[in-house]
Amino acid sequence: MRRIAPSAVIAMLLAVISPTVPATASVPARASALLVADWTPPLSTRGRYIVDANGNRFRLKSGNWHGASGTWNGSGDQNDNANHHAGENSHRMPLGLDRAPIADIISGFAELGLNSIRLQFSNEMIHDTAPIPAAAVAANPSLAGKTPLQVYDVVVQQLTAAGFAVILNNHTNTTRWCCGVDGNERWNASQSTDTWENDWLFMVNRYKTNPRVVGADLYNEVRRNVLDDPNWGLGDDHDWFAASQHLGDRILTEANPNLLIVVEGINWTGIPVDGFPHDRPTLTPARYLSHTLVASDKLVYSAHFYDYTGPRHSGATGTGETSDPRYRDLSPEELISELNRQAFFVTGEEGHFTAPLWISEFGIGRQGTGTLQRAWFEHFVDQLIRTDADFAYWPLVGWHNTEGTPDNGWALLAWDSTGHRIGLYDGDDWRASAWTRLMNAPSKTGPVDTATIWKMLSPDHGDFVESLRMRAAGDWDNGARKAACPDGLRLIGLSHTANRGLCRSGGPTPSSAYEVVKDESHVSSDWASGYTKYECPPNFYLTGYSVRGARVSSALCTATSQSLGSTARTIWFDRGDNRSGTGGDFATGNYKGQCANDEYAAGLAFTTRLGSSGTPDALYCRKLAG
Repeated sequence: MRRIAPSAVIAMLLAVISPTVPATASVPARASALLVADWTPPLSTRGRYIVDANGNRFRLKSGNWHGASGTWNGSGDQNDNANHHAGENSHRMPLGLDRAPIADIISGFAELGLNSIRLQFSNEMIHDTAPIPAAAVAANPSLAGKTPLQVYDVVVQQLTAAGFAVILNNHTNTTRWCCGVDGNERWNASQSTDTWENDWLFMVNRYKTNPRVVGADLYNEVRRNVLDDPNWGLGDDHDWFAASQHLGDRILTEANPNLLIVVEGINWTGIPVDGFPHDRPTLTPARYLSHTLVASDKLVYSAHFYDYTGPRHSGATGTGETSDPRYRDLSPEELISELNRQAFFVTGEEGHFTAPLWISEFGIGRQGTGTLQRAWFEHFVDQLIRTDADFAYWPLVGWHNTEGTPDNGWALLAWDSTGHRIGLYDGDDWRASAWTRLMNAPSKTGPVDTATIWKMLSPDHGDFVESLRMRAAGDWDNGARKAACPDGLRLIGLSHTANRGLCRSGGPTPSSAYEVVKDESHVSSDWASGYTKYECPPNFYLTGYSVRGARVSSALCTATSQSLGSTARTIWFDRGDNRSGTGGDFATGNYKGQCANDEYAAGLAFTTRLGSSGTPDALYCRKLAG
């Protein structure tokens, strides 16, 4: 969400150096065939692409319909429009319902060529029981007296009835305009992590029977508060990687296994002052520590880009502004390089981090924009076209002032107080040509081939069991930290230290049988002389492991009815990397071993002799075919 932090907020930093049945809409829905191309839910992923239930590419051509997450600036009477961002008071509902009928707004989305909507909400909105005043829904009088959540229900129902995919987006904790030091910096900034998770389960269950509600965008623009930074993997209560990983798995196992799980990168860390560390990490940490959900085809990564921010620029002007370049200051070549480094690598490279990339916010104003800003927008659209990326424009709906007073000017569709619309194609809007170019550019369509899946295991701070079979089996090594590949994937790599593992698709078909190996009872030959060897029994293969501290505790072996090969070799990685195939760096800074793509891991070896700590030293790799 676009905003430059107020100088007062920057000064603070400087000084500190049960589900109900959704309401049924009473306004008529338009025929979906007239609005959105036919597609079959649910959505899932194949490599870098999102696909529908028939395996056809479904490119998210989206927009943000904001308002339900709040527009209040944080001070003054909330009933006074002047105290809301750009003077636009949403009354904690999707914006514009006082000015245009829902059907007209949705028709405008179809005119823009969209097929999906990112629909914001706040945790506070969920629990708001105050009825909506009639004036706030003057163009939709049947909504008067409903709560904000009940209005949200109607909007969801109307969007999906018209054929749109809806991605729920937990934008803020409170219904306050985002995104400075505002109490919404993290998922647990103004509430507990338990509240955040439970509210998500409530929302997912609320729309579970609506198959066109296709995704959960877990939290918006995670960033620093006055005192602390968020992190990616430290294991504390500011760990965005751990929090999103845990909630994603809970949604898929406890609420709706069909949803896409959308994880945004980290938006900001550090103090925005020259001489102090500060950065916009975005998705760069995922290159070395990526998510592995219980369903390996449900993860989507997300990032936001605006011209006035930068790789190390907060977007502030005046107090809090640093000398770092903004994105609009970069040459086209520099911009491409930065975009690839920060986010686009997840679709441009093959590895454990590979996933669809959804640029779920980008945008620019139709007025008051200079040469640099306009050039940035054109270059950014070029990048979306070049990479065939999924995207969502910010914002879709705004207010237009015909009285001569300035309006926000960012929305693609704006209505004045009389209900008159000023849309992207309704007048002289310089953005129209770039938008048309984006919507009409060649893009991958039709069936998407099955892609190799790489996933990493990271039991850094606790269990990392992503196999539903093994979750159902219970605690298979009590007291140890356990890691298991998602069902259908095999363990193909281990790190010498750091307890990391790499999983790969395309292996044997698993059966329900498994064995936890803690001794050498199945060792078929001395393939690692002088080392302790945990080997799977015949027609079993490695799908997980457990550790106590750094030391190997067990090998998890899964049975298959297929006949496995016997040709074998030992891969040592105690003194350097020894990897075959791809998959990415799954344990940066540590030695790693990896079987070849046409092999399976049948065992692991380690030693506890003096000077050794019992970490993996070798893998026993066998050919998949006999």
